[in-house]
Amino acid sequence: MARSTFQALAGLVLLFGSAARAAQSDALCGHLAATRGNETVRPTSDSYEALSTENWSQTVWAKPACIVQPISTDELSYVVSTVVNWNVSFAVRSGGHSVVPGAGNINGGVLIDMAKFDSVDYDADKNVAVVGSGLRWKEVYTSLDPYNVTVVGGRVLEVGVGGLTLGGGLSYLADLYGFVCDNVVNYEVVTASGSVINANADSNPDLFWSLKGGANNFGIVTKFTLKTYPIHDAWGGVRMYSLDALPQLFEAMYEYQAVAQKDPYANIMLQAFPTNASVGAILEIVYLKPEEEPEAFAPFRNITPLADTTKLQTLTELMLAAPLPELTRVNWFSASFETDKDLFGEVADIVSKGHELDQLTNLTAGSLAFGWQPISSSAILASEATGGNALGLEPVNQTWIVLDVGWWDAEDDEKAHDYATSMISRIDDASKSRDKYVDYIFMNDAAADQPVIESYGAENVAKLRNTAAKYDPAGVFQHLAAGGFKLP
Repeated sequence: MARSTFQALAGLVLLFGSAARAAQSDALCGHLAATRGNETVRPTSDSYEALSTENWSQTVWAKPACIVQPISTDELSYVVSTVVNWNVSFAVRSGGHSVVPGAGNINGGVLIDMAKFDSVDYDADKNVAVVGSGLRWKEVYTSLDPYNVTVVGGRVLEVGVGGLTLGGGLSYLADLYGFVCDNVVNYEVVTASGSVINANADSNPDLFWSLKGGANNFGIVTKFTLKTYPIHDAWGGVRMYSLDALPQLFEAMYEYQAVAQKDPYANIMLQAFPTNASVGAILEIVYLKPEEEPEAFAPFRNITPLADTTKLQTLTELMLAAPLPELTRVNWFSASFETDKDLFGEVADIVSKGHELDQLTNLTAGSLAFGWQPISSSAILASEATGGNALGLEPVNQTWIVLDVGWWDAEDDEKAHDYATSMISRIDDASKSRDKYVDYIFMNDAAADQPVIESYGAENVAKLRNTAAKYDPAGVFQHLAAGGFKLP
């Protein structure tokens, strides 16, 4: 009897606490609407439904108490300081492509939507572009195309600038210039106190380093100043194959990745859909010069595709043509391992024949695609040459594999997660058994419960914690902005 009474009382405490938080959030939203007008979107607003479900995956759709769209750094400063003073939870959204619940949307708190930070300012004299954090990469590239320059940015054009850059970011230019985060020369940041600061090699250098992979743990970035490079015309496209071609494609991939000195202008990614034979396998090929059929891709020449779109075109056109699947509920899982022929064969069997595939296809609209992403040592050396980042990578040839899991019903969320977790765990076990495991989880491809920041290594984690203690001593971005990958 006493136990049931205690449980009832505990339930009432939780209920009242939840009601109190909801009332506080609603009162704050009323205050923001009164002081900031059209920048605040409440549930009764015509645009609320579209904005609250703008995130790419339905797993991230939520019902914030209100959505605030600041139009300037000063406005954002006011919003952040006010939200913190009212002690209300919040989330920050750039492009909304993340599948991590709470990272770019929130139930009951305030969603700060960065969509109006949407400018691209190119400085030809300094070879930089100042890019708003609310943009998606398509908007960045098309703004720079008239100048015949580009930046080290995302490969999927609907991805937001903010999340990808703060997570490290993989680019077709990585072998030449490092990862996306390595090519930021300045961050404009609003801290938890509402202060506006710049982080670069000379000013706040500890924050500058920590933002290179440290995600949303220190403040809200409003603008990224990115290096630009004179790359415009390219060769490439996609080649499509049946699933029967996968053994040959993996053989070719090993040959491509095993070379001692990889051509830094050559990029390739293998995507396959083992639960959907009608789609099969897709090879995305990019060469950062206007040269047809470069020798770097010779291992793939004798594999006959079902379709081939490779041609001379601009780099932006090439990326625009890349297929992007339309899925309802999505999750990602990431693993990393060194180049090894036998391991490649074992991982290939796991992702193309694993028992988890049958389990996934038993879900409504259950599907799995995998992305095989070669990472050469030259990319990591190029990263180190810029001053390094928080990722903790060693300069060895490796593969970052991503599992993309899709399904239809919310009631299957846990099953889809568990099946994919089983598969990614078996990949890790296989690489560990051959001493080819790479203790790194790529944030931009990771599931919410994968220990991403822990994989950066104890020394780097300690540095990130010190930075957070300095710039966010109250832990606002650990507790009030609790979504995303937090510091361990």
